[in-house]
Amino acid sequence: MQRLITILLILFGNHLFSSCQPTHSEWGENDQRGAMNRLGPEQVLAAAQLIRQGKTIELGHLYSEDMPLSGKRNYQLSIPDSLRAGPHGSNKIVHNVEFIQSTLCQIGTQFDGLGHVGKRNFWGEDFYYNGYKGSEIVTEKGLTKLGVEHVGAFFTRGILIDIPAYKNMGYLKEGYIISVEDIEGALKQQNLEINTGDVVLVRTGIGQFWGTGTPMKSAPGLGVSAIRWLIGKKIVMIGSDNAAVEALPGENKKHAIEGHEELLIRNGIYLFENLDLEELAKQKVYE
Repeated sequence: MQRLITILLILFGNHLFSSCQPTHSEWGENDQRGAMNRLGPEQVLAAAQLIRQGKTIELGHLYSEDMPLSGKRNYQLSIPDSLRAGPHGSNKIVHNVEFIQSTLCQIGTQFDGLGHVGKRNFWGEDFYYNGYKGSEIVTEKGLTKLGVEHVGAFFTRGILIDIPAYKNMGYLKEGYIISVEDIEGALKQQNLEINTGDVVLVRTGIGQFWGTGTPMKSAPGLGVSAIRWLIGKKIVMIGSDNAAVEALPGENKKHAIEGHEELLIRNGIYLFENLDLEELAKQKVYE
C-alpha cells in the first residue's frame, strides 16, 4: 500500500510539474522576441505591395485627462510656470517643458509586451514567456529580459475583422464572446484569409463610446477558443478596440485573462488594446 501511494505521488508530482513549468519557445531558450521572429524581408515586401492609396489612418486614441481610467490609475499633463524658460539670446527664444504624471499600464491605447503577464506555479515561482523566471528578470527598475526594446518594427500585413458588421449590429453587447464561427464568417464575408506573420485587428464596436462616460461592466471580445484558433494561424499580434482584446469575463469564469496567458506566455504573440478602429471600419479597409 505504501509503495502504491508513493507511485501515485510521483505520478501526480510529475503531472503537476509539467502543467506548471513552461516549455521553451520554438525559437530557442534565449529568445526574447516571440512571434516577431516570423517577420522578415519577405513579409515587408508583401505588405508594401498592398499599399494602394497611400492614406494614413490613426488607430490610437489621444492621451487626455478625460479618457477612461480603471481602478486607481491616473493621467495628468501640465506645463508649470517653473518649467517655462527664456527668453534666451538676442532673438528672445522661449520654450515649454511638459510635466506628465501617469500610470503607464492599462490606460489609453496600449501595447502588451512579453513581460507584461506571467503565471505562478504550484511552488510560488512566477514564469513568463519562454520560461523566464520572474525572480530573475523583474526588478524595481524594470525588466532585465523581455523588454520591448527586443520587439522591433511591425511592418507586415494587417487584417481587420469587423464582427459587428458581420452580425449586422452597431456594436457587440456587454459580455459577448466572439467565437471561431464569428471570425470565420466575417473573414468569408470580407473575402479574406489570415496568413503567417499577419497582425489581426478585431473590432467589437465599443471603441465608438471612447470618452463618452459609457462604461461596460463586462467587455465584449475574443473567447479563448477563438484566440487559440488565431494562434494556429501563426500571427504576430492581435489588436482590438476593447481594453483587453479578449472578452471580460471570458469563457471560463474562474480563469483570469486566459487569452493573455495563451498569447503572451505560451506563444509570444503581442496584444494591442484600446485601438480606434472606427475609421478603418467606416472605409471598409479590411486588408
